[in-house]
Amino acid sequence: MNTIIDYINAILWDYVLLYGLLAVGAFFTIRLGFIQFRYFGQCFSVLLKSRHEDEHGISPFQALCTSLASRVGTGNIVGVAVALTLGGPGAIFWMWVVALVGMATAYAESALAQLYKVADEEGQFRGGPAVYIEAGLKSPLFGNLFAITLIFTFGLVFCAVQSNSIATSMSNAFGLPPIATGAVLVVAAGLVIFGGLRGIAHFAEIVVPFMAVAYVGIALVILAMNFQEVPGVLWSIVAHAFGIEEAVGGVTGGVMAALMNGIRRGLFSNEAGMGSAPNIAASAVPDPHHPASQGFVQALGVFIDTIVICTATALIILLSGIYDPTTGLTGISLTQSAAEAHIGDFGVYFIAIAILFFGFTSIVANYSYAENAMIYLEHGWKPGLSILRILTLSMVFWGALQTVITVFNAADASMAVMATINLVAIVLLSPKVVLITKDYVKQLKEGREPLFDLSEHPELADGVDAEIWSEKRGREAQTRY
Repeated sequence: MNTIIDYINAILWDYVLLYGLLAVGAFFTIRLGFIQFRYFGQCFSVLLKSRHEDEHGISPFQALCTSLASRVGTGNIVGVAVALTLGGPGAIFWMWVVALVGMATAYAESALAQLYKVADEEGQFRGGPAVYIEAGLKSPLFGNLFAITLIFTFGLVFCAVQSNSIATSMSNAFGLPPIATGAVLVVAAGLVIFGGLRGIAHFAEIVVPFMAVAYVGIALVILAMNFQEVPGVLWSIVAHAFGIEEAVGGVTGGVMAALMNGIRRGLFSNEAGMGSAPNIAASAVPDPHHPASQGFVQALGVFIDTIVICTATALIILLSGIYDPTTGLTGISLTQSAAEAHIGDFGVYFIAIAILFFGFTSIVANYSYAENAMIYLEHGWKPGLSILRILTLSMVFWGALQTVITVFNAADASMAVMATINLVAIVLLSPKVVLITKDYVKQLKEGREPLFDLSEHPELADGVDAEIWSEKRGREAQTRY
């Protein structure tokens, strides 16, 4: 089994996704006219006015916070440390590249999720890659396969990964036994996830901004303490990415090691192109009432995750003076030791608390993605969500107690299959992304607030819910907000 899983990972990660992620990101960057750079301000403009929810969906701000809750997890703390250990400082540069081109990918997949969203039995907006694969590409088989891999990856195994990191950090910092940490996590996560999507969204919009600001705030303090060394560290990141400086001791593979580890950790962290964030983006009530608006919101999520928070972790480690791949110190231990070097014992405790918050919010947000996929799959089978919740909480407890590498490798393979399906789907649906974008930009240039009316775009109508994107619904939204 290990051999088969390792072979699948080698093919998908070292070839398909290594080049596919950058290629698809570059494809959308060019085809959409460098939208993530030219209209970067629009990301903030849309977000600042989008604080409303209604009976049909959560607010765009809640959708962003929930997607950030998933993105900003242990990958931002543990994953960055692993990338530095295996790929050297240059890996951080390639994480930046993945994020910058990935912003266009995130825009495209979330705009499609909005376009093809549907209302469930309770009137709540639902959608995501499984829906736009079935409705847009007429391929329910691959829609189902995507949903199944998402449930396995995000609803089960990644929740175990997060709880394992939390248990390890709490044990290192406070000496708490993993079984106690696991039990507390199960109770706390159960209280949130049994509240459903809206409960998760309300939780995320409170906790995520607080934890992100606190973490970046500590990083800024550390940067201020070492401001003279910051330019040199930033240059080191760029230089190692292109082999201008010699590989750091213990790091083998040079530029390719930096490239591969940067891309892999970048995808794991910001999830652009993976098809996860569109599940929550589809549940938002857009303001402006246009599918492109939520593309901008989720593009901003990629920027915050990698360019801001992952960079903060990298600088904490590289400025500490203890970074040395030959020591074998990596993961959470490396990040905690680096923080301790800067601000003493408080650094160890702070990173443990950050892991607790980041990891816990990732657990509940990952579950929300799996819930969306389960609703897509169950077709009225009511016990489905209850079973999923029990399995998720079981994996949270199990993950706190032990690390089984085979299962985690299987999650990597499942995530790679999921990402591959989604990348192919959004490329095939790219003409519709272009049409949506042109309509949005045209109205912006005319000085109007963008409003999407499907009746004006018959070329987009196939598979799209005409009621959701009617002029009447749009005017009602404008009046309400």
